Amino acid sequence: MAEQATESIVVSATPDRCFAVADDIERYPEWIAGIKQVTVHERDEQNRPSLVSFRAAAFGRSTSYTLAYDHREAPRVLAWHLTKGDITTRLDGRYEFVPTDDGATEVLYHLEVEFRVPIPGFIKMRAQSRILSTALRELKARVESSA
Repeated sequence: MAEQATESIVVSATPDRCFAVADDIERYPEWIAGIKQVTVHERDEQNRPSLVSFRAAAFGRSTSYTLAYDHREAPRVLAWHLTKGDITTRLDGRYEFVPTDDGATEVLYHLEVEFRVPIPGFIKMRAQSRILSTALRELKARVESSA
């Protein structure tokens, strides 16, 4: 059964700026600690990555997975779903970029994770929470440092 979670953070930048950084997937290894390699296999008609393979650190080992990106709601939403994974059967998620009254952006990160092997619930929840909070903190730092 897939575990679902959502977290949010406020970023001192516009939604468009937040989306641009999140959608620059090829640069993830520069600012996301766990991402070791990114390979773009396909691009959409606007040259945005649409099928991307990742090699990342997870559970003390290297993992590989491929995500299909959905840009239909861009630039307010960046969504993806897993097409192939060695330790996951689901790694589906989305960033939502919501403008705030003070010119900042609330970034919501929704994630659904399911592993190939049975993992105790508390370990899954801890891993998912770490993924969410780390991704949001690193996105905030990247956006605000490059604004």
